[in-house]
Amino acid sequence: MGRMFQLQENCLRAMGHTYPHGSVEASEGKGISVRHIVSLFFVVSAQYPLISFMVYKRDDMEQITACLSVVLTNMLTVVKLTTFMFYKRDFWQMMQCFRDMHKESASPRFRDGYDYVSSANKLASLLGRAYFISCGFTGLYFMLGPIVKIVSSTCRGSTYVRELPMPMKFPFNHEDSPEYELSFLYIVLVTAAVVAYASAVDGLFISFAINLRAHFKTLQRIIKQFNYAGSVPETQSRLKSFVIYHEELLFLSKRLRAVYIPIVFGQFFITSLQVGVIIYQLVTHMNSVMDLLVYLSFFGSIMLQLFMYCYGGEIIKVESLQVDIAVRLSNWNLATPKVRKSLAFVVTRSQREVQIRAGFYDASLANFVGICRTALSLITLIKSIE
Repeated sequence: MGRMFQLQENCLRAMGHTYPHGSVEASEGKGISVRHIVSLFFVVSAQYPLISFMVYKRDDMEQITACLSVVLTNMLTVVKLTTFMFYKRDFWQMMQCFRDMHKESASPRFRDGYDYVSSANKLASLLGRAYFISCGFTGLYFMLGPIVKIVSSTCRGSTYVRELPMPMKFPFNHEDSPEYELSFLYIVLVTAAVVAYASAVDGLFISFAINLRAHFKTLQRIIKQFNYAGSVPETQSRLKSFVIYHEELLFLSKRLRAVYIPIVFGQFFITSLQVGVIIYQLVTHMNSVMDLLVYLSFFGSIMLQLFMYCYGGEIIKVESLQVDIAVRLSNWNLATPKVRKSLAFVVTRSQREVQIRAGFYDASLANFVGICRTALSLITLIKSIE
């Protein structure tokens, strides 16, 4: 298996964010460089032609909704990019911490749970690649639309008015050369930046969550299999390592929640708006196969983004509560009264679930299912109105 978080690290490197070699504290977090400001400004700059298009087509609801879905996606990317830049040192530190914990899980002390951690890293890597491919193909569908129409018109010998991949209006005539080609290139670069940042930030979240679940499972197995009837010094020493391990996992869970609060809030809020907009587009473009494929892939991409956060939050919440059950299933009754008091402390801490929460949004599968039901209700509503 390759280096942990390699894909996300490569995406961030492509956007000018280089992972520090050596001490994270000494290498990063001293300030935001000019190239980072430029990348942020570049992504934000797409809002101007998008909003200009909406103003220009203000009397055409179909065109406005088509543009609004892209505007919301760009806004969500800006939230993720800004959050990453603000908490960049925290991101680097968590990446390094999980890499160190992966190496430590192979040591004799944690050998029993190494299979969990190794499998988790493989799963996280697989999901990260799948998500990157999904985002990439969604952007590619948008790019291919105008190209296919141009090639088709050329083959038929018919006249075709040039269209851009995204609904944008620039302060110049983008239908003529070379303005059209430059506008097309600008949209391609913005789309690439959006895909790179989404793949990196979202991919890191699900990777962190899956690794936390694996380490919680490792802790549970160690607690259940430990022989509490051994010598007092050895038992107390191992129990101390359990407590430290548990505290570290709780600290990482809370740190993950604190860093991702703006992103989770933005993901739920903006996705809720996008669902309504894209459902309207799907229902009103049933007769166009190309448009239908574009909006279906777009809808699938944003729902996949939301699912990753909901699934990640769910597995952290569930596994953090399972530590309590692991203690109860162990042979704790063989332990000394002093050791039992320490185990009671672990049980007390485990009874408080770790939630990935932002405002009134809770990253859980129940909320994801609720949004899916809302989408189905919207389809029924729009079809009945038509």
